[in-house]
Amino acid sequence: MENNLSFIPIGGIGDVTKNMYLYEYKNEILIVDCGLGFADETMLGVDLLIPDITYLKNLQGKRIVGMALTHGHEDHIGGLPYILPELPQFPIYATNLTAEFANEKLKEYGITPRVQKVNFDGGDLRLGNFILNFIRVTHSVPDSSNIFIKTPVGNFYHGSDFKLDLSPFDKKKTDYKKISQLSKEGVLCLLSDCLGSERKGHTPSESTVTAAFEEEIENCKGKFIVTTYSSNISRVNQILQVARKTGRKVCFIGRSVIKAKDITQRLGYMKIDKGMEISTKQLRHYKDSQVVLIVAGSQGQENSALARIVDGEFKEVKITPNDVVIFSADPIPGNEISVYALVDDIARAGARVIYSELSDDFHVSGHGSSEELMLMMNLINPKMVLPIGGTFRQMVAYRGLAEKQGFERKNVLLLEDGQEVLFDRENARLGRKLDLEVVYVDQISGEEVEGFVLRDRKRLATDGVIVILAEVTSSGQIDNLDIIVRGLSNQEASDIQKGLAKEIKIQISQKKGIKDRFYLRKFIVEVAEKSIFRKLRKHPLVLPVVIEI
Repeated sequence: MENNLSFIPIGGIGDVTKNMYLYEYKNEILIVDCGLGFADETMLGVDLLIPDITYLKNLQGKRIVGMALTHGHEDHIGGLPYILPELPQFPIYATNLTAEFANEKLKEYGITPRVQKVNFDGGDLRLGNFILNFIRVTHSVPDSSNIFIKTPVGNFYHGSDFKLDLSPFDKKKTDYKKISQLSKEGVLCLLSDCLGSERKGHTPSESTVTAAFEEEIENCKGKFIVTTYSSNISRVNQILQVARKTGRKVCFIGRSVIKAKDITQRLGYMKIDKGMEISTKQLRHYKDSQVVLIVAGSQGQENSALARIVDGEFKEVKITPNDVVIFSADPIPGNEISVYALVDDIARAGARVIYSELSDDFHVSGHGSSEELMLMMNLINPKMVLPIGGTFRQMVAYRGLAEKQGFERKNVLLLEDGQEVLFDRENARLGRKLDLEVVYVDQISGEEVEGFVLRDRKRLATDGVIVILAEVTSSGQIDNLDIIVRGLSNQEASDIQKGLAKEIKIQISQKKGIKDRFYLRKFIVEVAEKSIFRKLRKHPLVLPVVIEI
């Protein structure tokens, strides 16, 4: 066992989000990425999902030697403020912009920034028995990296989100030379992004989007409104370029895009000409045809800047029929309903709205397609491959690509979150399976939400709530009983209130008084739930309040 390296994904396998991976050798653990996921419409009052770190909180003699972050997207760094306070101190490393995004996020939550910067040309970084080297790759956020990890058992290529763009907008190409040089040392396993494995050919370059923006803005008689991921800096730079070319002023709206703009301007990743940017208060001084709005809310988030504009809650900006609104981002799986509901609302306002289902011209994926994934396999030339960062069907498609490249099926490892793989110098075998829970984060408080809380919220939303106020004598008899109904129709509420109080009193009298308050509350709930289900075929949340008189 001591001569094996243990690899355990606790997020990011069979799922596009919550990326978090553990490399363990002897008593040392290296963590790669710390992402979050996004709740769907069934998760009431929940905004985020984070990896289950129970295993890391019960180290039992093991220690975390460090964490490496591959790039600045939320599904790779967004879990930091929720997870770091639960773990002991350890060093965290990332490239320049990734570190800035991560530290800014920690500051937002009152956590001391602790992500240290590494350079792509900085050479090896040693963390215990692990030696890391960061490699520049192209993706939809600058300074994205893959990580070459040397271990006593063998070398691993952690190929998180990437595509092989030969003409990126920022001119910073994937470092093929470094990939080739490091891979000559031999690679035991390539862990590869597989999100684009079902797409044929190559993913188009980011640069192809500029022409589509230029054509659309030339024909726009009103406001030119674009929403995209706040971290998609290349896309924002493209929008700035077309605004500059057409002489339009630019206004950033929404906390996330403003924060990303401020960071990237400070670091030199974004340049805005003097006098080109205006505030929302200055918008009234310009005609609609003179402005470009870069707005947060590409995923249809309920309280995002774009949603508030569409709902008429943003007094400085109104959607008009002359406007063009472009969603320059694909919906994250699970967000489709909220995105398309927002698209519908914009269309009702009369504006021209362009989104991914309508046109592919305004967004290109940051993930490599089948030809790029196969090229990466050939560049790395590993003994084994392990797809990460995709759904299971995309993992299966990746396996098909690997087999085309000559890999035997036994050397293509398809896992689930929590499934350990034990590597020796030549082979891999499955180990233990961690029992991982879904960890929800409340959108208001930022606190973790237990599964039973989510179930209660669903019951409240669908079946309502019944509050039963019972005044009880010292002998255990009910003296007075009030029933409050919320979330049901007037007729349903009336049906409940007519008979339920009488039924509860009869049932308790047959018990000849119940003096134990806790048992009394439980008994009231049982009687109420059975009675309500018989009448309405519903399961409202029943809350008993027992008051001794």
